Amino acid sequence: MDCLTLKKSNCKNCYKCIRHCPVKSIRFSGNQAYIIGNECILCGHCFVVCPQDAKQIVDETEKVRVLLQSGDPVVVSLAPSFVANYEGVGIGAMRDALKQLGFADAEETAIGATIVKTEYENMINQQQRDVIISSCCHSVNLLIQKYFPAQLPYLADILSPMQAHCQDIKRRYPNAKTVFIGPCVAKKDEAAFYEGMVDAVLTFDELTRWLRAENIELRREMDADENSRARFFPTTGGILKTMLQDHPNYTYMAIDGVENCIAALRDIAEGKIHHCFIEMSACVGSCIGGPVMEKFHRSPVQDYMAVSNFAGKKDFAVDQPDAVALQKTFAAIPRKNQMPSENEIADILRQMGKHTPADELNCGSCGYNTCREKAVAIYQGKAEISMCLPYLKDKAETFSDNIVRNTPNGIIVLNEKLEVQQINKVALKIMNLRSAADVLGDGVIRILDPGDFVEVLQKGRNIRDRRVYLAEYDKYVEETIVYDKEYRLLVCIMRDVTEEETAREKKESISRQTVEVADRVVDKQMRIVQEIASLLGETAAETKIALTKLKESISDE
Repeated sequence: MDCLTLKKSNCKNCYKCIRHCPVKSIRFSGNQAYIIGNECILCGHCFVVCPQDAKQIVDETEKVRVLLQSGDPVVVSLAPSFVANYEGVGIGAMRDALKQLGFADAEETAIGATIVKTEYENMINQQQRDVIISSCCHSVNLLIQKYFPAQLPYLADILSPMQAHCQDIKRRYPNAKTVFIGPCVAKKDEAAFYEGMVDAVLTFDELTRWLRAENIELRREMDADENSRARFFPTTGGILKTMLQDHPNYTYMAIDGVENCIAALRDIAEGKIHHCFIEMSACVGSCIGGPVMEKFHRSPVQDYMAVSNFAGKKDFAVDQPDAVALQKTFAAIPRKNQMPSENEIADILRQMGKHTPADELNCGSCGYNTCREKAVAIYQGKAEISMCLPYLKDKAETFSDNIVRNTPNGIIVLNEKLEVQQINKVALKIMNLRSAADVLGDGVIRILDPGDFVEVLQKGRNIRDRRVYLAEYDKYVEETIVYDKEYRLLVCIMRDVTEEETAREKKESISRQTVEVADRVVDKQMRIVQEIASLLGETAAETKIALTKLKESISDE
């Protein structure tokens, strides 16, 4: 059953789910996380740690509503961890609230726990097994089925308390439907896989939302029952607390947390453990530290005290079924992953920029413990090269460094104290500096007038393409100064325009000279015209006088 789903839009590439997944059963593709069904052990860690609430547990509330409408009595099997989740609320108050929702009755799963622990004691007394691992935790069962199949003979082939209780309910009420309510994701899968015993599973979250929607308040009222020792089951070592632990040939121990369970299973595989009964829980603190405890592991001591105070000192009175009726089979669940060769791992490491063992930082930012684990995950299609933070950082720095080194412009980066943080070769050449080490960390006032930088900082307005003459270097530059508020840096880009400025000045000089020559020529031409006009005027006057005299002489004759 796909008990965990993903809100794709909420996944933010933080890789936190991978870091916390004890079996790395999460695949990343297209910047989205995907849970790999045949590898997941449904421990729910990814659900708890996801900062974006991208992981969702499949809600079976509507399925239960349909059961309630079927006409058959629906009985709740309530996980004993409820007393830690619902502070100050006993089984009587829970029963009343559940009846208001339409359930016929509600009983404690601890009744089934009593049946199971008795069968564990019978199994130990038979002395037919070297090592016995409790099978109450479905996540532990999946861990062994998927990752340690060789250790399946050590897994107690007995129903879980949930199954044993629901089976007992159906024996007593033949037409009844059963609904388990608890803090576990894996129980949804267990109920779906082993059909016929548990008809639906709700988490405490689902129950709380349902009660709130129906405006049903839980009554703060505790009830005592001396015959309720199995209420200890949801705590670390709780199974052992209910057992006699009196067999001299067996050592009894409790282990919680998937990592510790894996370590113990490896020791068993290597033949280091013998004559042991091992209580294994996937969650740290056992069920009261479950993924759907609404407090999310925040009150381990308080939660334990709540369970301890609620539990009695004697067993529930139960009718112990025949051993055959409590048997459960476990089969290995094969995983489809292939392991790469050493050459293939080395090739992937090189693509990640890991050319030597010293390059393998094993920083864990991608979610995997080592770079080699990450390389294997890439080969298996579970991870991408881009998930490596040092690789991305180096790639980004190399890319930016290439731009800074090869740009034809000078670049200077300053902090808010106007201290030089970075300077490229072009800028060094503009300012006749030998190396960046000569100015890095020093105030920019050593090499440039800080006025423009101060202006940008104070006014909050960037400078674009301002032409400036650097008198101390006898150079003209076109400067752009940008203030990056996020990183609190000033970036100055300088384009050397000295040749352009020189050419412009030369052109202006030639233009001025041309204008001056043109003015002189025009002046000279005007003088010549004036002289010609003066000569023409004198000549015309003389001609007029001569012609007048000639006319007069002719008239006299």
